[in-house]
Amino acid sequence: MKQIPFGELSRQYNQYKEEIDLIVQNVMEKGSFILGGNVSAFEDEFAAYCGCSFAIGVGSGTEAIHLALLACGIKSKDEVITVSNTAVPTIAAIRFAGAVPVFVDIEEPFYNINPELIEEKITDKTRAIVPVHLYGNSCRMDKIIKIARKYNLKVIEDCAQAHGAVYMDKKVGSFGDAGCFSFYPSKNLGSYGDGGMVVTDSKDIYKRLKLLRNYGQENRYSSIVEGYNSRLDEIQAAVLRFKLKKLDKWNQVRRKFAKRYTESFKDSKIICPEEISCGSHVYHLYVIRVKDRNDFMKYLFAQGITTLIHYPVPVHLQKAYSMLNYKKGSFPVTEKVCSQILSLPIFPELKEDEMNYIISKALSYTFTGY
Repeated sequence: MKQIPFGELSRQYNQYKEEIDLIVQNVMEKGSFILGGNVSAFEDEFAAYCGCSFAIGVGSGTEAIHLALLACGIKSKDEVITVSNTAVPTIAAIRFAGAVPVFVDIEEPFYNINPELIEEKITDKTRAIVPVHLYGNSCRMDKIIKIARKYNLKVIEDCAQAHGAVYMDKKVGSFGDAGCFSFYPSKNLGSYGDGGMVVTDSKDIYKRLKLLRNYGQENRYSSIVEGYNSRLDEIQAAVLRFKLKKLDKWNQVRRKFAKRYTESFKDSKIICPEEISCGSHVYHLYVIRVKDRNDFMKYLFAQGITTLIHYPVPVHLQKAYSMLNYKKGSFPVTEKVCSQILSLPIFPELKEDEMNYIISKALSYTFTGY
């Protein structure tokens, strides 16, 4: 019986070990570890990759959203519209900024915010929208931007799972006032620790972010605003510069694997993810839906296949956010989807025989409840 991990980051490292070891060694020998030349160069390269004017390296994807909200003028008790169908860090970042998350239900086929439901949640306290490009699939940014302009709202894109994803011939992150990325190790573009980035076309937002990430300092020992310690470090930036050159190729591999899964499961009881029209999904995760999810997951594990759930409990039902006063049934599509989703292994180093094995075992399962 095969043993197939959900992900195995060491495979990528071992494939490029010689290059990566040399990159790290060069940083160590230069002795510059914080906000050095690699950070500046990576900021320029990543901004260009996203089609934006500026990029600011920060400590994590969570901090990218947090600081972007502050840089966009979001203040305590302002309302920020987003989704409950996301990783907790999205909501944590909004709360760090002192703002109040206001949830909107999702579109069932795409698992992202339903633009048709946004306007009904806008109040005189609403200041921003945070669309989450979940799993690597773009939100309907044209509709979201139209609503934001109508009501004079800021748009801060959560692109933590969508490096390189495209909508209407533009990279995600380039539509709103700011686009926020995570470089957590398992991301499509991952570092060897924490790291994040904000991209923007606004020089004012860029200048504010540079202050906010480094104690509010305009010059060393001269803080002109209250700031934070949230910086992308030099080693991570150097590694990410190398990996950025591989990102499109790795995304193409993910798309190829996703197509194989989808074609294999088309006549089964498995509901496959749908790619939004005018977009290019980068499949950070390949998320299927099945009605007897828990039994199916146990079956695959018994066959040596590791799967995960992203995410089993929507944020509005999590104890930590009970103060937001939502209850079960508040977002029926989100809650339905969260009860059925299951993420299958998908990463560029997955082997063909491993994918064949996963597909074979998945198709051999007898589904109930249909």
